[in-house]
Amino acid sequence: MTIPFEAITLDFGNTLVPFPAGPMAEVVRLTAERTAALAGCSVDDFVRVRGEERLRQFAEEVPAGREADMDVRAARVLARLRGRAVPPDGTRWDDAAVATYSEPGEVEDILNTYADAFVRKTPVPPGIGPMLERLAGTYRLAILSNWPLALAIDRFVENADWRRHLSAVVVSHRVGAIKPWPRIFEQAASELGVASGPEILHVGDDLGADVLGAHRAGWSAAWVRYKPEDSDLPVAPPAPGARPDITIDSILDLEDALDGPGNIPGARRRRRVGNGET
Repeated sequence: MTIPFEAITLDFGNTLVPFPAGPMAEVVRLTAERTAALAGCSVDDFVRVRGEERLRQFAEEVPAGREADMDVRAARVLARLRGRAVPPDGTRWDDAAVATYSEPGEVEDILNTYADAFVRKTPVPPGIGPMLERLAGTYRLAILSNWPLALAIDRFVENADWRRHLSAVVVSHRVGAIKPWPRIFEQAASELGVASGPEILHVGDDLGADVLGAHRAGWSAAWVRYKPEDSDLPVAPPAPGARPDITIDSILDLEDALDGPGNIPGARRRRRVGNGET
């Protein structure tokens, strides 16, 4: 591969940041502990109902390429805990009716509580910030992530001091579409200010969402092979036809892969200045 990439987009969960099951469960538990009183229920009931609605959203939204938005989920959880009957199997929630069971400020409180717990319980991986700083000297960078609450990623990125290295933070919750659907890749290219095509390299851990998604958008793709075995982050269906252009064990191997034999010669790496001119 000798394509001189102009931009690199990076998946968030299990690519830039590992998400083993334990810390994610702690985030949910802490959110429940702080909001159960608001909902008028026990902590265990909040966790249980939230989990059920999460799975219901996945079944409804993911096949259509939509994110299981956490603001929608929070409103449904409050409605259930306040007496709203669960729709029969195969029937969608009436979200207009659901909204009458809570005030907008209550849903916002839940989302803020979750985002704060997310930042507190998710360690910033060592080495990522310096890597982003080096890469940003050559490429336009963006996070490109499926995530049901953009606020959580935004706050994590600010807390980690990564934002200054990024041209964009593109999250499915804001876009209204998930990887591998083309719309989210097109949005990322637009925010990067780079023509959608093989000059954009997307890096991620999910062969279906990240590798096949990037290739369907006409981009190049790098696959990160290893992630926490117990992670419960959702993944795309098996993708036996995925053929990444670059395969790495860890995101921290990306720089070596970009400069390695058969990839991008070091002489082709150019430093951006000013408004992106080279």
